[in-house]
Amino acid sequence: MKNVVVLGGAHIDRRGRIAGATTLGASNPGRWFEEAGGGGFNAARGMARLGLSVSMIAPRGGDAEGETVARATEAAGVIDRSFTFLDRRTPSYTAILEADGNLVVALADMELYTMFSPRRLRQRALRDLVAVAHLVLVDANLPAETLASAVRMAKEAGARTAAIAISPAKVGRLTSAFPHLDLLFLNEVEAAAIGGEKSVTTEGWPAILRRVGISGGVVTRGGRAAVAFKDDDVATVRPPDIDALADVTGAGDALAAGFLNALMRGAALGECLRAGVGAAAVTVRSPLAVADDLSPERLAQELRLVSPAEILSSTPHHRSAEKDAS
Repeated sequence: MKNVVVLGGAHIDRRGRIAGATTLGASNPGRWFEEAGGGGFNAARGMARLGLSVSMIAPRGGDAEGETVARATEAAGVIDRSFTFLDRRTPSYTAILEADGNLVVALADMELYTMFSPRRLRQRALRDLVAVAHLVLVDANLPAETLASAVRMAKEAGARTAAIAISPAKVGRLTSAFPHLDLLFLNEVEAAAIGGEKSVTTEGWPAILRRVGISGGVVTRGGRAAVAFKDDDVATVRPPDIDALADVTGAGDALAAGFLNALMRGAALGECLRAGVGAAAVTVRSPLAVADDLSPERLAQELRLVSPAEILSSTPHHRSAEKDAS
């Protein structure tokens, strides 16, 4: 079994969903929902449910919210390697969603993550964990210097490296990690923030991101085709139509989980992207950030609805389609 180490956010997600049409600057009727979340944590739980051995390292507070995160870690089959600050509050993310599940606004109370300094990475137990990892995934909730040190340490240990951008405001924290980063998962807004421009086509994103030092990554585009690139290879996959969208929270993290699970099992770039798109489709059908029914069997079922990847080779204008291997 492949070993994965995740360093990043594991906190409380609070989501308020407006019942009808959204009226800004006014009180809106709706419902409140709370669960454990965080970009790295959502991806960690997704990979564990797909059959990888996953260890999670994150700071949390000595409060009830921290206990909620600990219980969610155990329930998902993730190995809990996190550390607790007894006198601090567990970080939280609070979002307001429209009736169709799309985000209106969010507030991130993430101050505790600044306590995850590069000094923590020098602890023997953590270094031993990374030494046997096949993949190390980080997210941009952590400080820039910690991200750069963690990715460099993982690369020196021979592990593959990946990162989740989290938000346009945080993706810049990963800049110093780019030389040692194999894959970056981000959406179009985050890609434009780090790339300095927006692509008008799906195929234009790899060139923009390569110019800022990103050698591989995946750019998601909501319900439009996602694009993955690594070295000279580029693949695009169009998500399936979703009749009943429950909640978009966690969709990008699920895509990262599905993609990385396929990568650890030796799949080609196009099939990795298909697996990611399939995992995201399972997730947006669920009201949870990590779908309860995500499993290898459920993913295989969803992949029947996902189109074959379109492969764009390094030769201009040459395209082919990978056959569905599911």
